[in-house]
Amino acid sequence: MEIAFTPEQEELRAVLRGFLAEHADRRRLLDSGSPHDAELWRRMATGIAVQGLAVPEEYGGSGFGAAEMCVVFEELGGALAAGALLATAGLAVPALLACGDEEIKAEHLPGIADGSTIATLALVEADGSWDAEAARTTAKEGADGFAIDGTKYFVLDGAAADLILVTADTGAGTALFAVSGTAPGLTRRAHEAVDPTREMARLDFASVPARLVSRDPAVTGTALDHARIALAAEQAGGARWCLDAAVGYAKTRHQFDRPIGEFQAIKHRCADMMVAVEAARSAAYAAALTPHPDPAGLAVAAASAQICCSRAYTEVAAGAVQIHGGIGFTWEHDVHLYYKRAKTDEVLFGTPDWHRDRLARLSGITEEGTDGH
Repeated sequence: MEIAFTPEQEELRAVLRGFLAEHADRRRLLDSGSPHDAELWRRMATGIAVQGLAVPEEYGGSGFGAAEMCVVFEELGGALAAGALLATAGLAVPALLACGDEEIKAEHLPGIADGSTIATLALVEADGSWDAEAARTTAKEGADGFAIDGTKYFVLDGAAADLILVTADTGAGTALFAVSGTAPGLTRRAHEAVDPTREMARLDFASVPARLVSRDPAVTGTALDHARIALAAEQAGGARWCLDAAVGYAKTRHQFDRPIGEFQAIKHRCADMMVAVEAARSAAYAAALTPHPDPAGLAVAAASAQICCSRAYTEVAAGAVQIHGGIGFTWEHDVHLYYKRAKTDEVLFGTPDWHRDRLARLSGITEEGTDGH
C-alpha cells in the first residue's frame, strides 16, 4: 500500500518526532521506578495538544481523523514513549464518542482534550479475556445509582487514570460505566509487567459508585477495535526503530575488517526486516484509512492489522537483538526494551490466534471461537 500523507500530516509527524526526541526520556523514567511519565503528559498537553487530536471541536479538541492519530501512535511507538495516550485517546475517547450520551461526552471529553484528564477502560478479568461481553464484575442498581464489585486486570494506566470506564454485568447484560479514579471503595495496584515502559494496574472494586455510560456492548467493542488499530500503528513505529537501529549497527560494527552488514546472513536478515516493517505500516494505515460503515468491517480491519503488526514487530525486534549480539541483551542498550514492548503488545487487546479465530468467524468459516486471551 502506497501511503500518501498531506503536508499537514507530515508537519505533525516532524513536530511530534522532534518533541519526543527532546522530552521522551525513557531512561529517566526507568530510573524513577514508575512507567507513567506525568511530565511528558503535561508537556504534550501544553506544547502540542496531542491529547485533543481525536476529540471533536465542539468538546475542545482538534477533530482530526484516524490518519493523524496513526501518525501520532507510529511516532510514539518509534520513541517507545511512556504515557497514557493509548489508554486515553485510543480506548476511552472512542468509547465516549460511541456511547451516544451527550451529557457524558460534554462532562469528560473537554478534560481529555486539554490534558487534565487521563482516562482508560477496564475490561480484562481473571480469565484474561478481551471479550467485551464477558464481564463477571457486577453492577447493582440501588437508590443512589449503580455500585460496582469485582476485579479488573491489566488496565492500561489504571493507577494514574482520573476516569475509568468499566465493563460490568448488570444482570441484564454487560454495560459500560464511568468511575472516578478517586471513588470510595476503589483500590489500585500496579502490575509488575514484562514491559517496564507500559503502565498497567489491577483495580479492585468494592461497592464503588458508578455512572451508567451505555448498555450496548458494541460501544466497548468499537472502542477496542479503534484501540487495536492505534496499537498497530504504534507497533509499526517500534518495528521501524528496530530496523533503523539494526541497520545502523550493521554498518558500524566490524568483524574480519568488514562491516557485518556486508555478510549475507546479516544483510538478508535486514532486508526481511524491512519487508516486515513496510507490511506493518501498510496494514496499520489501511485499517485506519479505509472507511468502515459497519462494526463488522471495523472488526475485520482491526484484527487484520493486529495479526500483521504483532508478528512484524516481534520478528523485527528479535532480529534487531540478534544483529546487535551480546550488547542487545544488556540493560544499557535500548533494543531489549523494544523487544519487551513487542512481546507485551503481541497479547494486548487479544492474542494473534484470537484475532485469527475472530477473522474466521467474521468471514463465516467458523461459528465458534476461542476466548480472547
